[in-house]
Parts: sequence; structure tokens; C-alpha cells
Amino acid sequence: MPSRTTGGTGPVAITKTAPQDGTERGDAKSEEAVRGDAVRGEAVPGGGKEDARHLNSPLLLTLLLLTAVMFQDPIRGALAAPVMQSWMTVFVAVIVQALPFLVLGVLLSAAIAVFVPPSFFARALPKHPALAVPVAGAAGAVLPGCECASVPVAGALVRRGVTPAAALAFLLSAPAINPIVLTATAVAFPGDPEMVLARFVASLLVACSMGWLWHRLGRTDWLRPPARASYEGQSKGAAFWGSVRHDVTHAGGFLVVGAMAAATLKAVVPADWLGVAAGHPVLSVLFLAALAVLLSICSEADAFVAASLTQFSLTARLTFLVVGPMIDLKLFAMQAGTFGRAFALRFAPATFALAVAVSALTGTVLL
Repeated sequence: MPSRTTGGTGPVAITKTAPQDGTERGDAKSEEAVRGDAVRGEAVPGGGKEDARHLNSPLLLTLLLLTAVMFQDPIRGALAAPVMQSWMTVFVAVIVQALPFLVLGVLLSAAIAVFVPPSFFARALPKHPALAVPVAGAAGAVLPGCECASVPVAGALVRRGVTPAAALAFLLSAPAINPIVLTATAVAFPGDPEMVLARFVASLLVACSMGWLWHRLGRTDWLRPPARASYEGQSKGAAFWGSVRHDVTHAGGFLVVGAMAAATLKAVVPADWLGVAAGHPVLSVLFLAALAVLLSICSEADAFVAASLTQFSLTARLTFLVVGPMIDLKLFAMQAGTFGRAFALRFAPATFALAVAVSALTGTVLL
């Protein structure tokens, strides 16, 4: 109840009692409440720019859908064109191939972040980064996945305090030397068993060399540590699934962007370029290296694609198998999203050049 001053004719002094205080808080809504109303589409008094910003997105989506319905015949005709059918085939193939392994990598990443104590990595890896690099590179053989799985796992390793040089060596080696990939390579090249050994040796050399190169020349301001929401105070189960949702949303978006770019470039590359490139030893190596980047094929399936390119030499096809799991369009997009664009713009070209050189040299010696 309000309190009054003494004196019948004097002004009434109102103190802020609980009901009026609540009314005041209700009249002056908190910013969070205003945003909640805007997101739900409710009117926000004096909302102005805040209201317009939240209401524009559904409106634009509705207009886009209406436009698609109005022009469905021209859109259907454009999608029926051979080039668009090729684009959709490549896009869907890249997503379907990569998504299961991306989910596997996300699950492993969440398990590392939630269930594995940081002290484990301090005990498992040598303290000196130069020695930790080959150990982490060899450990890539135990991850049964492709490059889409290795990126979130490498991000989790960096978050858990593993030296970036070792985490990057693991990132590059895991998609290329794990048992599933090597088995697929042996099946794809039944008459050339040395291809399995050449792929293993060349990929491990590139992974360790890039780890040592980063340890020697890399700068901390080039590598943005992967962000992670805090799950302190939650149960391990809640923290695990929160981590999974975060990584699937984050990495999945970059996977889609990379798949779209790969499909676009695949649809416009003339098929007759293959015959011209295969006839030149050096050009054939460079051509298949570039093709591996553009096609963005999952490392679980790239051996069968390489085996079908019979017009190219074994060395050129080895380059295709070494470059693809280490740097392609979707992998570049995922690396940029996980570690930052400054990192990807430096790491990707260096990896590409080293992978081409090492695979060509290894092929010359072993094949």
C-alpha cells in the first residue's frame, strides 16, 4: 500500500511498493522480452528498427516462396536442363557421401570435449611439438572417416590444449591413411598393390611436414581457436548433445557451401580436357591435383574415381588420392569456418603445393 505524508492538504508521496514496481517493470519491458515478442511476430510498442529487423526475414521468405510458385514453369524448365541435372547430381552426391562422416566426426568431437579429460592428451602426446607431430599423424590411422570427420575432431583437439601443429597433422592424415580408405584403395587397384603403400607413405609425409612447417612458421594470430559454448553446470549427457548440435549446425553449413561450389565447377569443366591433359606427364599431375580440389570427393570413395581415370599414369592418380583428402572446396570452407579465414588462406595453398610435390616424388620412386 502507498504511504502518505502527514498533513491532510499536503502532496501525497508515493513510494514504490511491490505491485507498482512490477507494473513499472512490465511497462518498461526488458530488451529480452521485446526481442521475444518480435521473434514471435507480436507487436512491440515503439519497436521501430528492432521490430522491422525480426519481421523482415519471414516476410522475405514468404515473398521468395510466392515468387517460386508464380514462376514454377520457367524454374522447372531450367532445372530440367542437362547442366542443372549434372549440378544436382554432384551436389547431392557430395552431401550424401560426406554427411555420415561429418556426423561421425561431430560425435567424436563432442565425446572428446565432454568425456576426455585434458590431462589425457598431455600424457598421450610428447611434450615437444616436433615429436608430437608424427605421433598425432600416425594416430590418424585409427579414425574411420573422411576429411569431413577430421575437421571437427581437430578443432576439439585444439580446444583441449593439443599443440596446433599436432592437431593439424592429425587433420591431414586421418582422412588418407585410415583402414577404410586404404582398404578401398586396395579394392580399387587390385592389380597395383603398391598404390596402397604409396598413398600411405605420401599422405603421412605431407601431414607430418605440414605439422612441422606450422610449428616452425605458423603464428598464433593466424589460427582462430574454435569457439565453443559453455556447458558448465550441465550433466555430461546434456553437454554432449549441446556440443553435437553446435558442431552440426556450424560445420554442416560450410559443407553445403563447399558442395555447391564443387557442383558448379564440375558442371562447367569440359570432358575433352581429360584427353589433352593425360598426354603430358607434368600437366597430368597438375590437372588431377586441381580436379581433386574441384570435385571434393569423399576420401572413402575417391580411389574408385581415380581407378576409372585409366588414361592417366599411376603417379598422376596418386596425386589425385593424396591431394583430395587434404584440400578440396568443401574442406577449405570447413577449415575457414572452424579455424578462421586467415588460417585457411595460408594453410590450404601450402598443403596443396606440398601434397603435389610429395605425391609426384613418391610416385616416381614407388610406382
